Amino acid sequence: MNYVALAIPFFLLLIVVELIVDQWRKTKTYSINDTVNSLHVGILSQVSGLSRKLLQFSAYALLFEHVAVFNLGTESAWVWVFAFVAYDFCYYWYHRMSHEINGLWAAHVVHHQSEEYNLSTALRQTSGGIVGFVFYLPLAVIGIDPVILISVGSLNLIYQFWVHTRHIDKMPNWYEAVFVTPSNHRVHHAQNPVYLDKNYGGVFILWDRFFNTYHPELKDEPVIFGVTKPLASWNPIWANLEVYWGLLLDSLRTKKWSDKLKVWYARTGWRPADVSDSHPYPKFDPYKLVKYDVESTWSQKLYVLFQHLSTLGFVLVILYQAPGKSAADIMTTLFVVAYGLFSLGMIQQHQRFSFVIEFIKLMIWGAFALYGPFVYPVSATIIALWCVASAVWLVISYKFVNKIIIKSTVSGN
Repeated sequence: MNYVALAIPFFLLLIVVELIVDQWRKTKTYSINDTVNSLHVGILSQVSGLSRKLLQFSAYALLFEHVAVFNLGTESAWVWVFAFVAYDFCYYWYHRMSHEINGLWAAHVVHHQSEEYNLSTALRQTSGGIVGFVFYLPLAVIGIDPVILISVGSLNLIYQFWVHTRHIDKMPNWYEAVFVTPSNHRVHHAQNPVYLDKNYGGVFILWDRFFNTYHPELKDEPVIFGVTKPLASWNPIWANLEVYWGLLLDSLRTKKWSDKLKVWYARTGWRPADVSDSHPYPKFDPYKLVKYDVESTWSQKLYVLFQHLSTLGFVLVILYQAPGKSAADIMTTLFVVAYGLFSLGMIQQHQRFSFVIEFIKLMIWGAFALYGPFVYPVSATIIALWCVASAVWLVISYKFVNKIIIKSTVSGN
């Protein structure tokens, strides 16, 4: 059973709790734009995963049925414990390769783009990564039932949620030595040179200690979050495509045919020499990080937050009703949700034509809620009122915005 969808309301509740603690401690680990963007990336990942994960599960089940060496069953507790540990071992290698291979990093980078670090970062997951399931196929050969795989995989992901916080310091030494904790996972999200490519474990930090990829969090080296090539965008679609686009350009521009392919499987950061010379990336110093943000009025911030909460409700209905829906319904839904998230990302950045695009989104979402394949637990009148209220709010907040001000906040990390 996949427990992630069931856990989403609890994730959101814990984010609210952390927000309250953050305000009480005045630690400023949240910003509205960054948090909304992280959650939108997570929403896009969940919706796109409806079709992607079905394909991956089918491939695993097919291999299990025809190639499994043993039939371990689903009844014995030791099988579940073994599967949980074995899954995390496979996750370690998948996660590590996602940092060490260009093509895999293109998908995984989404999770690391946030320049903040809080529980909303945990939900910032990729919408790509279609080949990642290959790392778990050995479990099918061993004889881990597909039902067990889905269950332990979702439990592994749920465990990883709570370690994305700055409000928990070091855990007891024995726990730090065995399990992934907020401290050693903060290291994993760092762009400090000393911390790069460390601490890949999902539940157990033992793999990192054994394979020499462990590094503790140092008191004299505060973690600087983010990636060494900053995203500088609130658009969740671009967040998923940026690195793929860069690799594609490098592949097209290089004159050496072997490098056109090597770009995709080479070690992360590798670029063809001729392209690196003709199209160099600007040098980046993480110690001079200026966090990206776009200044907005309170009315605009509240509009974004209102639309985000509406999106959550919109998508939760989709996720809970998705089983049994046709492939055509799922793909149409993915397009509608992706368009809405793209629109809100443009609105957050005050980009050209964003007002028109957002206005069209309101009409599309209203029509989809009324006539689409999913049944919403509200009346047609409420949906119509939502459309009208959103449109009026949009006009009041954004129609007369004439100036974009980039708000730069020097990182205190």
